[in-house]
Amino acid sequence: MKRVAIYCRVSTDKKEQKKSLISQKEFLEKYISKNNNLTLEKVYLDIGSGLTVSNRTEFKKMIKDGLSHKYDLILTKDISRFSRNTLETLKYIRILKNKNIGIYFLKEDVFTLEDTSEIRITILSSLAQEESRKISDRVKFGQKVSMEKGVVFGRSVLGYDVKNGDIRVNKESSEIVKLIFSLAEKELSPYKIAKLLTILKIPTYKGNLTWNASSIHRILRNEKYIGDLVQQKTYTKDYISHKRVYNKGEIDFITIKNHHTPIIDRETFETVQKILDKRKK
Repeated sequence: MKRVAIYCRVSTDKKEQKKSLISQKEFLEKYISKNNNLTLEKVYLDIGSGLTVSNRTEFKKMIKDGLSHKYDLILTKDISRFSRNTLETLKYIRILKNKNIGIYFLKEDVFTLEDTSEIRITILSSLAQEESRKISDRVKFGQKVSMEKGVVFGRSVLGYDVKNGDIRVNKESSEIVKLIFSLAEKELSPYKIAKLLTILKIPTYKGNLTWNASSIHRILRNEKYIGDLVQQKTYTKDYISHKRVYNKGEIDFITIKNHHTPIIDRETFETVQKILDKRKK
């Protein structure tokens, strides 16, 4: 009798994806119930990208349990559920194989303890990884088109609320932005402005009562406050790790002038920029 661990995964926590997660689990449990030589030991369910295991807590726990011989076999619906990263797929297959623990991919009918499995898995996993790359490219293209139409990607900031791609002035916090620019126009440094706001117990965007110079500096340099929108300041360099990096000219910035209601007039903003530049020198 083999002790079986079930592994199921979906990419997001959307309602239809959660249903898919349950369907995977029920499908695999049904398969085990029809096989007299199999017994269900543990179920591992993940919500996260198949391109990396870094955000998959249950996957990492499953591997750890396997190395502790808490089961004999992993059962999963298909290779893409296990991983969409060819290198990581082979890495974990080999780690478990060294402990005589196999993985059976039902859809592809591949068992990792068989001699011919690795070449088949390499090909099939490569196809799954390539599909992820295509999906990533389609998503980025769609976002770029939306940005060019003026849809805002990003979070709310001091002075503005961002919701469903739309940006609107927050009347209460916009007054704090005006105060910050007014003080900067009088040539107070970001450090002194932060100190003054802290003394006055004026809350930050997150509700803290302690300000720092770097956050003041970012506010004073932010073109959103004059109604302009600049997007793609950061971008995803690697579709596998999904790590975002600052855009230093590798891709085009998407800039729309007079995109939304300004909080600060352009003349004041330019004056402050000159003061900051002078201080920087």
